[in-house]
Amino acid sequence: MLSPPLASALRAAAEAVAGVIAGRTPEAPLAATIPALRPAVMDLVFGTLRDGGRGDFLLGRLLARPLQEPLIHALLLVALFRLEQRPQDVHTTVDQAVDAAAGIRRGRLKALVNGVLRGFLRRRDELLAAAEADVVARWRHPRWWIERLQAEQPQAWPAVLAAGNSHPPMTLRVNRRCDDAQHYLAELVAAGIEAQALDAVAIRLEAPVAVERLPGFAAGRVSVQDWGAQRAAALLDLHEGQRVLDACAAPGGKTAHILETADVELTALELDAQRAGRVRENLARLGLAADVRVADCRRLEEWWDGRRFERILADVPCSASGVARRHPDIKWLRRAADVAQFAQTQAAILDALWHVLAPGGKMLYCTCSVFRAENVDQIKEFTRRHPDAARLPTGCAELEVHLMPGPDHDGFYYALLQKLA
Repeated sequence: MLSPPLASALRAAAEAVAGVIAGRTPEAPLAATIPALRPAVMDLVFGTLRDGGRGDFLLGRLLARPLQEPLIHALLLVALFRLEQRPQDVHTTVDQAVDAAAGIRRGRLKALVNGVLRGFLRRRDELLAAAEADVVARWRHPRWWIERLQAEQPQAWPAVLAAGNSHPPMTLRVNRRCDDAQHYLAELVAAGIEAQALDAVAIRLEAPVAVERLPGFAAGRVSVQDWGAQRAAALLDLHEGQRVLDACAAPGGKTAHILETADVELTALELDAQRAGRVRENLARLGLAADVRVADCRRLEEWWDGRRFERILADVPCSASGVARRHPDIKWLRRAADVAQFAQTQAAILDALWHVLAPGGKMLYCTCSVFRAENVDQIKEFTRRHPDAARLPTGCAELEVHLMPGPDHDGFYYALLQKLA
């Protein structure tokens, strides 16, 4: 069976990228892509978005004036990304991009696409040198994002940005009710999957694989979850029989990990009904049970029965700036003002959840953000508002865990709070 032509992948990728430029996530167009084409399209889309800012810089020097056709603009971004990544295939990329343009506006812009891409090849060294001298083109993040990190992380910002442009690791969480990392690692090796154990339950794969290749995945022996996200269950200090609340549960990875760690009475809240369905599906695959409800955790009158919880996980909505390499559209859909809006929502959630935490109980605050307003500053303001909140060490006497994106994990922040009796 012949593989679909590259032109089809370029066109489908351009449609997804154009949607992101217009303010939409790429999930729907990617889901609508035919299965045979989807892996190639995903690589093109995610790669183009990771390189976002660079492609527009190059087009600004290759075009006499901005394009008025969004789909052609996106097609050129995708093609420029592939030209940089696959220098051995430059002629194929140009030819197939021109073929892809034939189906847009009746092919009237085929000559423009051909001219722009061949112009890039002629001026490649000059243009790439200029891109390295431009802060947005070099670091492939929005200017406001770069400047914020430079102010908040004056030493670490280059490493954080570089990690944000990298391919994320694929990490597994072995279901400790069934197995342990060392035993499961041996099964992976036997199946021809290279991997490394990170701790008693976490395993990082050398290269991503389809979950269907993972031994026992359908039977619930293992889940895919970033190592940084796996910190939550341990930090909660779980004990048998506790009443536990996961206040913002979707997609259910941390929910499941809590239940794998201890026999607790768990309530999982999720605002979106469809995402709550994903929580139920994940729990069903793992053979775990929780009271999953569709509710806004801030509206206590809609879901709380008056019984307090001994442990609460507040994995709050955030900018997701720590996981942008997994969802590179985030970099281009977020705006600077969004961080302050997320911080307001986070504060409202924390204040509401504090009412349902039992005296002596512990609440773990978590974000996948690298920005201070959602992390350090948020907790500082919360403890100022609530004198009955004591901060607890999260390990090695530190009062917080602030993980920056790196080879082993994404960016996460954790702070553990205890309600004084």
